Amino acid sequence: MALTLQHLRTRALRGAFVVGMVASLAACGVVEEDITANWDAQRLYTEARSAVEESDWPRAQDYYMKLEARYPFGRYAQQAQIESAYAFWQDGDAVQALQACERFLKQYPNHENSDYVLYMKALVTLNEPTGFISNLFKQDLAERDAEATRSAFDTFKELVERFPQSRYASEARRRMHELVLAQARYELKVAQYYFERYAYVAAIERAQNVIREYQQTPYSDDALKLIRDAYKELGVTELEGDMQKIIDMNQNRTRANIQ
Repeated sequence: MALTLQHLRTRALRGAFVVGMVASLAACGVVEEDITANWDAQRLYTEARSAVEESDWPRAQDYYMKLEARYPFGRYAQQAQIESAYAFWQDGDAVQALQACERFLKQYPNHENSDYVLYMKALVTLNEPTGFISNLFKQDLAERDAEATRSAFDTFKELVERFPQSRYASEARRRMHELVLAQARYELKVAQYYFERYAYVAAIERAQNVIREYQQTPYSDDALKLIRDAYKELGVTELEGDMQKIIDMNQNRTRANIQ
C-alpha cells in the first residue's frame, strides 16, 4: 500500500521524537570527566596541599580521599589521613574530622605524628578553631557540653602521658588546667541554677561535686558557701553552722599563707 503524505509526516515526527529521547538519555548518562584519573599519588598530594593553601577545603577533601582510596599503602596515604582531618575541621565538619583522627590513631598508634593528631582530636572534640590559645580567655568553657569537655581533657591527658616531650605537650597541660577550672565552674553553675529554683537538696549535691572533685580550684569556696546557704534555707541550722566553721577555717588558712 502506498504511503500517503500524512503517513510520511507521522513517521518523521515519530523519528524525531525517538532521536530526541535517545539524545536526552545520552545527555543524562554523561559522566563528568575526572581530571585526576591519571594522577599519581604525588600529584594528588601536591594538588591537595595546594587546595589547602587556598582554603579550598572541599577540593582538598576530594583529593585526599582519592589519594587514600587509590594508594592506601603508599607513602602519602598516612599524611593524607592527617591532613584530610584538618581539612574537614576547617570546613566546619567536626564529625568527619573526629572520625578521621580516630581512624588514624587506630591504624597508626605509634606514628611520629600521633601527638599532633591527638592534639587536633581534642580541639575538634571541643569544636574550636585552630587559634584557640590566643582566644582562650575570651571563651566561657563552662558553657560547653560537659561530656565533650571531659573527653577533650582525656585526650589532652593521653597526649601528655604518651608524648611528654611533644611540642604540643605544654599547650595540652595548659589546656587541661583550663578545662579543670571549666568543669568546676560548670558544676557550680548547675548548683546555683538549682538553688535559685529552690531545689536546695539538688543544689547541695552538685556543690558537693565541686568540693569533692575540684577541691584545688577557687570554686570550692563558692561551693561551700552555697551549701551553707542551702542548709539555711532548709532550716538545718546544725549543718549550716558546720559549713560556716569550715569556711572560717579555710579563710584563716588563706590569711596565714599570705602572711
